[in-house]
Formats: sequence, C-alpha cells, structure tokens
Amino acid sequence: MTIVEISTGRRHTIEISSVESHEFKFLGKNRYFFDWNIEKNQEVYKLCMTESSDILGLISLERIPSEWRIHIRLLTVSTENKGNEKKYDKIAGNLIAHAAKIAVAEFGEFACVSLRPKSQIAQHYIDKYDMSVTGMTLSIEVPEILNLINYYDHG
Repeated sequence: MTIVEISTGRRHTIEISSVESHEFKFLGKNRYFFDWNIEKNQEVYKLCMTESSDILGLISLERIPSEWRIHIRLLTVSTENKGNEKKYDKIAGNLIAHAAKIAVAEFGEFACVSLRPKSQIAQHYIDKYDMSVTGMTLSIEVPEILNLINYYDHG
C-alpha cells in the first residue's frame, strides 16, 4: 500500500498498525481535528510511512458482527494532508481499505463497511469510494468493497 507525494508524484510505502496507549497523548485536535482520547477504548489504527513514525492519518473502528459490518467511528488525516494544499494523497482511502480488509476477513461475501459522514463531505465518499447511502450512514459492500481493496493494494 502506498500514498502519493503531491509535489513530486513519488509513491511512499505505508504501514497501518494499532495506536498504542501511550501515543494518544500526541493525537491532539490541532493536528488531527478530534479529541482522540475519547477513542482510547476503541479499535484505533494509525497510518505512517514505513520510513517514518509520523502519524499521517487515523481511523477508529467498531465491529458489529450481527450486521456483518465494520463501522468507521472516526477517520481523519493530519492537517497538512487535508484539502487542496495537502502534501500526500490516498491516506483516507488506505485507511478505509484497511477497514474493508478487516470486514472481508471477518464476514467474507457479506462484508460491509459503514460510516456516518459530515453532510458536507458525504458526496465525496460516494464519488471517491463508491459508497451508497444507507439511511443515516454511507456504506460499501461486496463487490465494490473488493474493488476498493484492490485499488489501494495495487493502485
């Protein structure tokens, strides 16, 4: 999995791993938009380039086995990677693909990933990640979930 440096087009290999409890104190609102301490008891993952420990994006997940679903509680990129002036692209997509891999591993052909977006970015998730409106949430299921995984694993 890779992210792309916008200014050069250079690809950087990334790793997604669990946030360790001591790292939450470094995840302030000023860089990551949310108070990540409230997610401390949740399943939280960080995205870093393999050559750096700098956290570029975060995702908090909730497993809902009765619905064959992984729900994205929170998703963010660091401030310097948001908007038109961002430094790296594909951070959020890689984190969503990570959630999708967990869903497929757990629920196979019934896998689903959902999130409840802020209204102003809902269309972005629909257009960019092929999500569908499902009541108050957006979601992605098989076969689109497999297309998403393949794109971020090989794109």
